Amino acid sequence: MADFDAIYQDETDPEENIEETHVTLVPDPIVVRGAGNMTVFGLSNRFNGEFPSGLQSRVAPEEYQATVARINSVLKKTLPVNVKWLFCGCMCCCCTLGCSLWPVICLSKRTQHSLNKLLEWENSRLYNKLGLRWRLTKQHCDSSSMMEYVLLIEFIPKIPIYRPD
Repeated sequence: MADFDAIYQDETDPEENIEETHVTLVPDPIVVRGAGNMTVFGLSNRFNGEFPSGLQSRVAPEEYQATVARINSVLKKTLPVNVKWLFCGCMCCCCTLGCSLWPVICLSKRTQHSLNKLLEWENSRLYNKLGLRWRLTKQHCDSSSMMEYVLLIEFIPKIPIYRPD
């Protein structure tokens, strides 16, 4: 019972507990903002196809521009329909107590979902192999407190595998 309050010194060697730590520096993600003249619920009608300098020596400019072109083609197909429904919903908003805006919200969610599916396909096809990941995310606009959807290109850190000798 007297040993209950006794403090014993640890018998292990302190050098054995030191683990090797590997620190990998990952560059900041690249943000591709909408470059269109029309925005519906934060989603621009097109993204800029100009090749960012942060992707130099990682991705071919042609691959980048092809991906942005695929994204812009999805937006070109879906956003005009969203704008028409938004206009009709605003015209009837007073009579329907705002319920006429639901189709626009559902169509906007569908557009976001189709863009996310396209980006998942692009990531699995090419970009994950290159250590990159594309995502559609919301960010604050530079000039106001409004939110907008941007393309975020993240660098995936390569985790070294530790193999003891």
